[in-house]
Amino acid sequence: MKHPLPARPARICVLRLSALGDVCNLVPTVRALQRQWPSARITWILGKGEHSLLSGLSGVELVMYDKASGLKGMRQLWRELGDTRFDVLLHMQQALRASVLSLGLKANVRIGYDKARSKDWQRWFTHRQLAPHPNAHVLESFMDFARALGVEPANTERLEWDLPIPETAYAEALRLSGEAPYVLMSPCANPRLRNFRNWSAQGYATVIEHLWTQHGLKTLLSGGGSAKEREMSERVRALTVSEAIIDTMGKTSLKGLLALIDGARAVVAPDSGPVHMANALGTPTVGLYATTNPERAAPYCWQGYVVNRYPEAVRTYMHKQLDEINWGDRVRHPDAMALIQASDVIERLDALLAAYPMAAAEESHNEI
Repeated sequence: MKHPLPARPARICVLRLSALGDVCNLVPTVRALQRQWPSARITWILGKGEHSLLSGLSGVELVMYDKASGLKGMRQLWRELGDTRFDVLLHMQQALRASVLSLGLKANVRIGYDKARSKDWQRWFTHRQLAPHPNAHVLESFMDFARALGVEPANTERLEWDLPIPETAYAEALRLSGEAPYVLMSPCANPRLRNFRNWSAQGYATVIEHLWTQHGLKTLLSGGGSAKEREMSERVRALTVSEAIIDTMGKTSLKGLLALIDGARAVVAPDSGPVHMANALGTPTVGLYATTNPERAAPYCWQGYVVNRYPEAVRTYMHKQLDEINWGDRVRHPDAMALIQASDVIERLDALLAAYPMAAAEESHNEI
């Protein structure tokens, strides 16, 4: 017998720990739940960095779990929520760690992914599964959890985020960027095992020169302070004129990065958090995709401006056609991103800047 779904849940738990881009894609689902049940209390359990990014999200209790704390941190979180019973738990993290964490949470019914989308034995930890949704974008996969509860967004073309950005973050951004208009470029994705998502320093430098000479736009380099990111920054700066670049590598908070993205004319980045942050803020975005399927993971509202070399990468390095691989398979070859040409990126950027001129950059970006 299936566990019954609540007709009007009073307490909802969202379990999605990571990553930065994914939690941005999840916010519209939370907003849809809030529209349907304004009085429902929503608790979202998420990771440390993700908590910093979304802190202040209206109408949501954010509960942080630091993955580095392991089982000790889980026990602490279980004690913190020990007196809370949720009407429904939305298990949106396809990872064994999250499933173990879910065991200590009290919930009348637990919803997880369907068989095709489930990973790491997640189905063993849930009572009900989503209806199948083949070839879904990540944002749509999250929205399927709302649909499972009978919530259908009234207008999917007007997805809501309303990410909070404090005035201190805007002040931080202004100190770093100055008054000149800029395009934000985040050249490095977070490193993961055999996950090759970074483009070339030469390619970025060519695009930066074009933005400077043809549009009079500076490029603001953003990212963390890791050795690889600093190395990329140094290589890019060595290949172009210094006055065209504002280097903020390792200098921003996550809220500061949001503010910088909010103030940018456009964002250029590979499959990584910044393209989805930009998407959430309504900032025009060019995503660079060759090792990841953009139909699954591109910035949702800017899919028409993606540089997409994924089909070519599948043919070249997997020796297969798209219909011969699984949805979402990655091309795990270090040369795949080299299929992207600087001319591809420049063409998309020119079209984007023409379609969304300076006036658009001054509007509110929190709703599309």
